[in-house]
Amino acid sequence: MHLRILHRTTFNYAGKAHDSFNEVRLRPVDDATQTCRSFELRLDPVATPQEYSDFFGNTIHYFDITDAHTKLTVEAQSFVDTVPMPDRPPVPSVASTDLERSSEREMLAEFYTSSPYVPLEVELWREAQDALADGRGDIWGDVRRLGRHIYRTFAYKPKTTGVSTRANDALKLRMGVCQDFAHVHLGLCRSLGIPARYVSGYFFNTTRRPREIEASHAWIEAYIPGHGWAAFDPTHDRVADDRYVKIATGRDYADIRPINGTYRGAPTRSLKVDVRVRETTARMAPA
Repeated sequence: MHLRILHRTTFNYAGKAHDSFNEVRLRPVDDATQTCRSFELRLDPVATPQEYSDFFGNTIHYFDITDAHTKLTVEAQSFVDTVPMPDRPPVPSVASTDLERSSEREMLAEFYTSSPYVPLEVELWREAQDALADGRGDIWGDVRRLGRHIYRTFAYKPKTTGVSTRANDALKLRMGVCQDFAHVHLGLCRSLGIPARYVSGYFFNTTRRPREIEASHAWIEAYIPGHGWAAFDPTHDRVADDRYVKIATGRDYADIRPINGTYRGAPTRSLKVDVRVRETTARMAPA
């Protein structure tokens, strides 16, 4: 698919702000499933962003605004080509014992241990055991069964959790949003020794109603020896296909915050995020 993405974030302050320093993770990645054909970052007040890659390979743009301002707008526009599912290599059937013996596992320690939003407490392990009560299968099959378990036993309810809600808290509530579903899925996978990482990005909703507000999305990727990372979305109970655009990956939400920064001055009065994902033709996207 050829997708155009507009992501605009506006901070309004209750007075003047200054000495603002920000990091932005909004550029889609280039990998075997997608290609970012163009990316443009617009800032108001105007600033010149610099770029570097973080520990996980995500692109970070950082900038500072020293002068006083009452509003900050960060707008990112991307054109992305996603690879159709028939053109993607199938995920192989790999036994969990093969994962334990794999030399690749040693390089993935941060993805099967605790992280800030996914503390590996016993409740997550018990939930994973319940989800796979019929017994373990191949790794990818287990990942999908765990995701389906979350989809069937959790309720999607915005405003019941917050940006700081951890996996074990969402597990107790059994409700939340895509961030919570992803964190719980990570916890279930990791409690069974399956390396899994958090993915932030966008989902092109083909059933979107006119004027319906869209939002960023989150899902997970599990590591399959001999294949690499395979993506599953527990919020929708589906393998991530060509409607998904990946921006960043990490241990959990703490590693991939789209906009993160500090400033001095008046407190934030309001924050507005507007995300639009549209399908376009190849010739409309810049080369």
